[in-house]
Amino acid sequence: MSTTLTTYQAPALDKVRILVVGDVMLDRYWFGDVGRISPEAPVPIVRIEKREARLGGAANVARNAAALGAHAGLLGVVGADEAGAEVEHLLHGGGIHSYLKRDEAISTIIKLRVIGRQQQMLRIDFEEAPSDSVLRNKLMQYKTLLPDYDVIVLSDYAKGSLVNVADMIASARAEGKVVMVDPKGDDFSRYAGATVLTPNKSEFKRIAGSWSSEEQLTTKAQNLRQELRLDALLLTRSEEGMTLYTENDTFHMPADAREVFDVSGAGDTVIATMAAMLGAGVSWQEAVQTANRAGGIVVGKLGTATVTREELFG
Repeated sequence: MSTTLTTYQAPALDKVRILVVGDVMLDRYWFGDVGRISPEAPVPIVRIEKREARLGGAANVARNAAALGAHAGLLGVVGADEAGAEVEHLLHGGGIHSYLKRDEAISTIIKLRVIGRQQQMLRIDFEEAPSDSVLRNKLMQYKTLLPDYDVIVLSDYAKGSLVNVADMIASARAEGKVVMVDPKGDDFSRYAGATVLTPNKSEFKRIAGSWSSEEQLTTKAQNLRQELRLDALLLTRSEEGMTLYTENDTFHMPADAREVFDVSGAGDTVIATMAAMLGAGVSWQEAVQTANRAGGIVVGKLGTATVTREELFG
C-alpha cells in the first residue's frame, strides 16, 4: 500500500468549471443558551439568540467548490417558497451560477438544527421529493449544460432529485467529462460508468458487507470498482482517513483532522476539493491528499462549512 506524500502546490483552480447536480437543501441553525429544564417534559429549554442559514446538500458541494476559486454551477430543485428564495440568495452571494428549478408542488428541503452551548440539541427535517415534470425538465437542461463544464459532481442524498442518475452519467461520459458521484442507498448499479464514487465507510458496508482485514477490504473495493466500471473508488473512513482504489494502485491517507468539532458536510468538502483538483489536471494521489487535508480542516468548524484556497495552500 502506497503512502508517498507530495508537496502541496496551488493549481489553477480558477480555470476549473464544476457543475454540481443533486439534492439541494437549506441548512438552518438556531443558536441559543440553555439555562433550565422544561417543566412540561424532561428536555432542555433553548432560548434562541441567533439564527443562521447556510447552503446544504448539493448546494454545499457547490459552495465548497466556489470557495476554492472554481467556477461552480448548481442544478437542482427547490420549492417556490421563501426557503427556495433564500437558497437562490445564498448562491448569488457565494458566486455560484444557479440553474435551480422552482417546483410549485413541493417545499424546499430544510434541515433545522437547534444549537445550545455549542452542542446540537435537535434536528428537524422538512423534505418532499420533486415532481416528475420538473425532473424531466431538469434532465433536459442538464444535457444542454454539459459542454460548459469540465467536471460533473452528482450529489445524491436520496431525496429524489437524481432518479435519472444513470442517464446523467452516460451523457456526461459520452462527452468526455469527469463524473464524480457521492452515492446513497442499497443499489450502486445506477452509478455504473462514473469516473469515481466517494462512499463513506457505512455506505460501502451496506453494499459490500463487512471486512475483517485491510486485504479483504481492498478485494471488496476493487471488485466493486471493476463491477461498476469506475476509474477509481474513494472510500472515506472517518478517523481512519481515506483510501483510493484505482486499477493499478491502492493509496491510503491517514486522517488529517487536528480537532474534530462537527463532521456535518465533510463529505461535501472532500468531493468538491477532489473535483477542483482533478479538473485542474493533477494526479489522483495529489487530489486525494488535498481533499484529505480539506476534510481535516472543515471538521474543525461548526456545521456545514467551507475551506478556502488560503487554508489549503497557505
